[in-house]
Amino acid sequence: MKNRVTGLGGFFFKTKDPKAIKEWYGKHLGLPVDDYGCTFWWKDKEGKDCSTQWSPFKNDTTYFAPSKKEFMMNFRVENLMELLKTLKDEGVTVVGQIEEYEYGKFGWIVDPEGNKIELWEPLDQAFL
Repeated sequence: MKNRVTGLGGFFFKTKDPKAIKEWYGKHLGLPVDDYGCTFWWKDKEGKDCSTQWSPFKNDTTYFAPSKKEFMMNFRVENLMELLKTLKDEGVTVVGQIEEYEYGKFGWIVDPEGNKIELWEPLDQAFL
């Protein structure tokens, strides 16, 4: 496989009050927050529109499971299906099934320290 990870897709973390923390980041750091957090737009080296998501989640979310950690990283990838097969063949723990949405495909793995990592094959144009 050529490139496995092509960039940071997002950073997700747990907080006791997602609404309040989004308001704080909006007020003090100027993040243009919405219901999901904040989307940062940028262009890749070919000039294609891309995004990175910053999202606070409620402390009791099960979205990070099986990880017990307070955060979850999301990496942008190419050819998610092939990458997950390769990772599984290498002995990496793959969690769940691929999920597809109008903005891309998602898969999950767990690193040796129990951190759940979301892998995202984006369709950035779907956001525009």
